[in-house]
Parts: sequence; C-alpha cells; structure tokens
Amino acid sequence: MSSSDAPPTNKTLIKQGAEAHLYHTTFLTPTHPSLLKHRPSKAYRHPIVDVRLTKHRCLSEARLLVRGVTVPAIYFVDEARGEIYMEWITGRTLREVLDNALTSTSTSTPPTPPTPAPDLQILMPRIGSAIAAMHALDVIHGDLTTSNIMIRRPRPDEDGDAEEMEDMAVDLYVLERAFISTHPRAGELLKEVLMGYERGLGKIKGAQVLMRLEEVRLRRRKRSMLG
Repeated sequence: MSSSDAPPTNKTLIKQGAEAHLYHTTFLTPTHPSLLKHRPSKAYRHPIVDVRLTKHRCLSEARLLVRGVTVPAIYFVDEARGEIYMEWITGRTLREVLDNALTSTSTSTPPTPPTPAPDLQILMPRIGSAIAAMHALDVIHGDLTTSNIMIRRPRPDEDGDAEEMEDMAVDLYVLERAFISTHPRAGELLKEVLMGYERGLGKIKGAQVLMRLEEVRLRRRKRSMLG
C-alpha cells in the first residue's frame, strides 16, 4: 500500500544511521506496534535527485522484503516521504544474544573456549539456513553483521553465476569478520552457521559458495600482508 496521506503517529527514535532513521511507533491502531524506517532528505543533493533517489531506494527495499525471505512484514510504503512501516519484531539482535550467552566464559582466567548452550547450537544452523534462503533468491544483504540479524522471540505456535557467488561469499566473509572482531570466543558457533548455510542452499551450490569464501579469505589476507 502506498500513499502520501498516511496519518501522523507518535514515534520514538531508536536508531539513527547515515541513510535512515528507525522509530518505534504504531500502525492503524494505538495497540499495534510497528517499526518505521524513514529516509530523510539530504541537503547536499539536488532536490530533484534527492526525491528520485529516496523513492527508488524505498521501493527497491520494499520489493526485496516481499521476496520470501524471513524478514518483517511490510505494512505500508510511502515512497514520497521515504517511509516504510513494517512489522515490529519482539526479540534481540544476534549480537546481544551471543554477548549474553558468552559473558559467563569471558571472565575466566585463563580464557577457555565456551561450551555453547544447546539452544545456540540449534540457532546457529538456522541462521545459516536463513542466509542460504536469502542467497537462493539472489538477494545480497550487503551489511551482514550480528547487529543486523534479529532473533525473534519464540511464539507459542512455533515449534548463479560467478558474480552472484562472489557476492554471497563476501556476505559470509563480512559476517565471519563480525564474529571474529565482536565475538572472538564464538568460533565454533560460526562453524554451525556455515554448516546450516550449506544445508539450506543445497549441497552443491552451498559447497561452491564456501569454496569461494575461502578464496575471499585468501585475497583479504594477501591484501593485509601487502599493507
């Protein structure tokens, strides 16, 4: 649904990025929570270019979010205002989940590898499968970090081509670096993510992407050695 006459709602800023602001608000009724993503205009851009870019990015994002990937549901799109109202996810980021789960082991002296809780061992392959499902639709995230993966609170009823493959491998590499830099003690959990990814994408294509991931690692290592 798209319109430039969306009713005003109360909203609370929860995160401000370079491209967009995120708000906790409601949709249609005061009791229906929603996430509002707003792309503000940029003063440094020509007004006509700014309007066109905002509309294009808003609509492109909305189209990606309805392609079958596990993402928040889209409620309302107002490309003229650069706004997308979507489902409010009750849960935590993967970063918060991992930090909380691994805190108890980070204070030990000397440090010892953490023993993952059974729920994390189940969660990691599911994350890999979700990333695989996204890549199977040829959707590249572009900023796949543990801060950008939401773990939904369990609900009662819940029990290409070479270039594309390279993009998929880079997506995984970014996630891997996020694990290494932000969660250095979670190496074994990352392996579970990659195992789930391979299963979700399919044995043949999954193995191909993981091989490409190794190539990406080698290239980045050589680049770092050369300065």
